[in-house]
Amino acid sequence: MAEKLPDIYLFNPTCEYAVANGHASWQPNRLLQKMEEDLGMLPLFFARPSDVVLVKKIPPADYQEALEKIGIAPPRFIQISEIAKNDTFLNEPKNRLLPWGWSPAAHRLLEPLKLSCSKEFQRSPVANWKPEYRKIYSKKFALGILKELLPLLPADKILPPRLIPQVCTTKPEIETLIRKWGKVMVKAPWSSSGRGLQRVTKTPVVEKVWEKVLGIISDQGYAITEPLLNKVLDMALEFELIKGKVNFLGISRFLTDAKGQYQGNFLNGWPDNMDLETVKFAEKLPEMIIKPLLTVLENSLLPKFYEGKFGVDTLIFRDEKNDLRVNPCLEINVKQNMGLLSLELEKLISPEKKGIFKTFYNPEKPFLELKHEMEKEHPLNLHNKKIESGFFPIMPVVENTNFGAFILVSDKPYLSLSPNK
Repeated sequence: MAEKLPDIYLFNPTCEYAVANGHASWQPNRLLQKMEEDLGMLPLFFARPSDVVLVKKIPPADYQEALEKIGIAPPRFIQISEIAKNDTFLNEPKNRLLPWGWSPAAHRLLEPLKLSCSKEFQRSPVANWKPEYRKIYSKKFALGILKELLPLLPADKILPPRLIPQVCTTKPEIETLIRKWGKVMVKAPWSSSGRGLQRVTKTPVVEKVWEKVLGIISDQGYAITEPLLNKVLDMALEFELIKGKVNFLGISRFLTDAKGQYQGNFLNGWPDNMDLETVKFAEKLPEMIIKPLLTVLENSLLPKFYEGKFGVDTLIFRDEKNDLRVNPCLEINVKQNMGLLSLELEKLISPEKKGIFKTFYNPEKPFLELKHEMEKEHPLNLHNKKIESGFFPIMPVVENTNFGAFILVSDKPYLSLSPNK
């Protein structure tokens, strides 16, 4: 019976920052609030028509009509600001609460809905927040998984022990690693989508860079320092954890910019113009990594503290001999994520077509302007409610929309696309 009850979705991609802060009253800054508002409909691609997506603004009718053209029956939308006043919704039997990610702030927001959720949800680890849950969201937890996983994998295909990232709490520790590795990436333990990163590529390190690096340590207690590798490709392994068992859902092929920030995903395979050796190496990775990774994950703290979907980012790189290798657990995204979303978006395009899913933000250019440009350059062409070619924004677009997300199915080489187009 619980399966027929509605699931309740919420887009809160700033959850890692909320976890780092630890206070239930935490709020993202204005820019991040605008991102959550503009992209608030994205969970609908996981939802059934009977499910509910909580949003800051109800999407306009023309957006829901556009979804129906590509075969999507939209779920119900309820405004977050109306939850406390909507007695019918509060008392309606529900299955699970499914925010993008859990945090003390997410629990506070969704607390009024918990009593009407299924017993199965109420017994799950995510029904309530405990302070110890914070550790599984950190990059230190992912580093621990990496250290357990590496001995189980072929030594000639993986990150060698001398390049394993390190936890640093002082400036001298980071200076030692800079001398050892030359170029490094310093990461905040709790951050997402490639934010909270600081590349260190020149010595002596300028004061402004030290300010950022030591600011991470001051704010979050430590930083993760890793060698800056000769990256070739980014790929994520997507999973679902239910009642202690981890199930593999698929791979997502994603793009980052020069600073390591997330830009989007390739859909239905790698681009045709990609190096064949690299593609073959990437496609063999699940066969090599999945089984040992499942063992390590299921014996970790994750099943005790979490239930739901998550992703493990990997990084394919070339070593000093120009051989391909992989860091099989660069980060763990203990939340719903854009890679999982890309697996759903692949279902919207014709099976034989390849596409790209991209996010957009340009402070000097509203998304509506890009939409007009792209619709002119890449008109939408549908066949049997599947995208054959063209540009399709996956969220409503109005004049004051700053953040965007779209599908593009085109014969152009995707690797040449600029970050904001």
